[in-house]
Amino acid sequence: MERSPEKILSDLIRIDSSNPPGNETVVAHYLKDLFQKAGVEGEIVEPEEGRGSFIVRIGSGPKNVLYLSHSDVVPAGDGWDFEPFSGEIKDGVVYGRGALDCKDLMAAQVSAALELIEEKAPLQGELIIAATADEEKGGRLGTGYLLENYPDKLRADFAVNEGADQPVIKSGKIIYFLQVGEKGTAWCTMKARGKSGHGSIPTLADNAVVKLSRAVTRLNNYWAETVLISEVERLFKSLAELFGIDKNLVQPTEIDNFLEKLPLGKGFVESLRSMTRMTVSPNIIQGGTKTNIVPDYCEASVDIRIMPGQDCEYVESELRPVVGRDIEIDFNEYRPPTFSSSEEPYYKLMEEITLEQGGPGALCLPVISAGSTDSKFLRSAGIPAYGIGHMDKNFDGEARTTIHGRNERIDTASLHLKTAFLKELARRYLA
Repeated sequence: MERSPEKILSDLIRIDSSNPPGNETVVAHYLKDLFQKAGVEGEIVEPEEGRGSFIVRIGSGPKNVLYLSHSDVVPAGDGWDFEPFSGEIKDGVVYGRGALDCKDLMAAQVSAALELIEEKAPLQGELIIAATADEEKGGRLGTGYLLENYPDKLRADFAVNEGADQPVIKSGKIIYFLQVGEKGTAWCTMKARGKSGHGSIPTLADNAVVKLSRAVTRLNNYWAETVLISEVERLFKSLAELFGIDKNLVQPTEIDNFLEKLPLGKGFVESLRSMTRMTVSPNIIQGGTKTNIVPDYCEASVDIRIMPGQDCEYVESELRPVVGRDIEIDFNEYRPPTFSSSEEPYYKLMEEITLEQGGPGALCLPVISAGSTDSKFLRSAGIPAYGIGHMDKNFDGEARTTIHGRNERIDTASLHLKTAFLKELARRYLA
């Protein structure tokens, strides 16, 4: 059927909306046509040619919930075992770029809405579906643009977006996660200046590349102080209970010891570690112009993710003793952390439905994200936002490594579970 999530996802994958350049307006028109056929008119907001976002509203009443996803994807690159924009459906799996980030969520949201329309569900409020542009490059032309220029189009009691880790299955139990917050960003450029000279007599010069390289090496050995916010503490204590680990280890001075005892994969454990401290990663370094010229300038782009209560001033106070006084630190992007409470009734309702779907022994826990999603714009605008990563209990755990990588894919059972969750959430909240 045209409204099935796998058919919609397959169609979406076949639209190459790699960002750059984006091409999200094609996705917007595809969605607009789907809803038109169902008798509901949506709209496209296009701040620049080809960079359109799609919005549609279903139902009417005082309550409203926003289902948000982004229509752009990262470039596919080479080395895939199949055509990255094929959208092939085979043996219960949908293949292609965007299958997990995050056209799967878009397909589930759209499919759930179309089912509610077809069933003439008596919604006593509005379900808002928004598929926005430009998330993979920061969201300036998508959710950020809409909230700055047309905030009422996205205004809602709460929002459901991407952002949570996929479930963990251990000892026959499935653990689902709801993302309640994101670390902030304090990206900076570190600069070293020296004195140029001829490469054949380097002792007469002052090599900026060497100077900055030494500072970067020291950065790599830097460990920030541990910060344990309440949601993360709750998460860790639940994991301690599940795996029989002493809960007394869930305190700032013992967190690394606790994490080493968790019988979970390295990728997930490191994700948990990143929730407890500022992280610093120098990812680009540039310097020098010619092999026989000692460089007098070198710079490094550093990705810094910060915890609540930390800002650029804090970051500089921490890193200045590490890199030294001769290194300049220029902050070029700052955004504070954003959070939504896990005590809100919206979270409790999402948790309730998740546990019902998960069956006996299922757990649902709050997490914060080290990365960034468009939820940061919503929370900054006063809209509580929660991320999901729901998957079927038999999902392919190896597929999580394909996000922003090669051979991206998702099983259709997980697509249907997401769709059922979103449909039930809208039905109950807007009852």
